[in-house]
Amino acid sequence: MLSIVWDFNPVFFRIGDFDIRYYGLMWALAILVGAKLFDNFCKREGLPSKVSESIFIYGTLATIIGARLGHCLFYDTMEYLSRPWTIITGFRDGGMASHGAAIGLLIGLWLFSRKNKLPYIWSLDRIMIAVGIGGAIVRMGNLFNSEIFGTATTLPWGFEFVRSAKWVNEFAPQAVHPTQIYEALCYVATFALLAWLYYRRDLVRRRPGVLFGIGLLGIFLTRFLIEFIKTEQESFEVGWALDMGQWLSIPFILLGIYMIYRGYSRPEVTVQSTKNPAAKSAAAKPEKKHKR
Repeated sequence: MLSIVWDFNPVFFRIGDFDIRYYGLMWALAILVGAKLFDNFCKREGLPSKVSESIFIYGTLATIIGARLGHCLFYDTMEYLSRPWTIITGFRDGGMASHGAAIGLLIGLWLFSRKNKLPYIWSLDRIMIAVGIGGAIVRMGNLFNSEIFGTATTLPWGFEFVRSAKWVNEFAPQAVHPTQIYEALCYVATFALLAWLYYRRDLVRRRPGVLFGIGLLGIFLTRFLIEFIKTEQESFEVGWALDMGQWLSIPFILLGIYMIYRGYSRPEVTVQSTKNPAAKSAAAKPEKKHKR
């Protein structure tokens, strides 16, 4: 049976007891790539540099804090309630939740939008493009960590995660689905679609909110479906019809559907050419229908 033996060292380098892991580097890379993309959007739409500089502060802090708190509250509530200081002191031991990151980012974007006097929907539409590629990068970090993989498979691209105690104890010598790669590929496809709709179709200005909705579906519907072939992350999920990741994805999926419906149920926005498309988009009003 063909399979891929994955024996990747997750540590980038170590000095004494201190080490830097590829997973942390992937998070840093995702944030930097997202900030660079947002900076490009701001320049393209004629916004001052202080706007893109502030998204790095609000977006980074909100995402990291949200991801950490999300893991602590969603996946190990009693442990962290009994020892709340480990939310900070145990940070390097791992534990970041993508749903928590999403909630944190939504809050951070609201603060960012108020700070820069921009419509909240303007920020949501554009950040989803960065979230698509950022999610793919973080999933590669999970691959480097040999974690969050799938159930047993006989497919030729199945992985043997020989550095994972979970794989050794529960699956060896069977190969398992590399669900990290599946998700990463779907997120790259989501990013490509959103970028095309933004740069080539200009959907972001004609239909505010639709890009955000498409991004939510691309990220969280993917997560919901792939969870069916994932192993449980926590023991309390064993026996559940849907696991924690799927339950947490449902509100985002419903919100995505609503945002797409909302965007297309309203008259298309008419935008004149301008050196500041962001400002024009914020001020544009729906095209009036004339009776005949």
